Amino acid sequence: MALGATIYKAKLDISDLERHYYAEHALTIACHPSETDLRLSARLLAFMANADEALTMTRGLSSDDEPDLWRHAPDGHIACWIELGEPSLKRIKQGLSRADRVIVYAYTARSAEQWWKKLGDDVRALSRVTVWYLPETTLQSLAALMERHMRLGATLMEGEWLITDGRESVTLTPERWT
Repeated sequence: MALGATIYKAKLDISDLERHYYAEHALTIACHPSETDLRLSARLLAFMANADEALTMTRGLSSDDEPDLWRHAPDGHIACWIELGEPSLKRIKQGLSRADRVIVYAYTARSAEQWWKKLGDDVRALSRVTVWYLPETTLQSLAALMERHMRLGATLMEGEWLITDGRESVTLTPERWT
């Protein structure tokens, strides 16, 4: 019998002082059986960094033709395609062919660095692609806050995220690679 998805319920209070975006989001997140807490944390941080009423999580690992998150414009076209990990150049170009822009969040130190050395020049040549690296050690601290039912406060100021569950806090500074 195949394992089913684990369901997480998250309430996110987001204060993005750089974009002047302040909102609460209630998310139901289906976590694929092969998805780690580290990847789930990267998905939540990618959501926080791009939060918008039109931003949604997709079927992610369960689908080959969808990114991990995306934002649709009011006319229905895909405004933003968001990938986690180290997608192939073909996958990034697939996103560009369907969306206005692509954002990649790499998060596993050794493999992300190797991926960037291999594809960095090709990705830099694509003007509508942004790549961020989420430091693995601090992302692991965020993963420690993951619970099946969670409420997180997230504040972005001067490029640094402060995320708290009310008991513990994590400070995370994404590194922009392109």
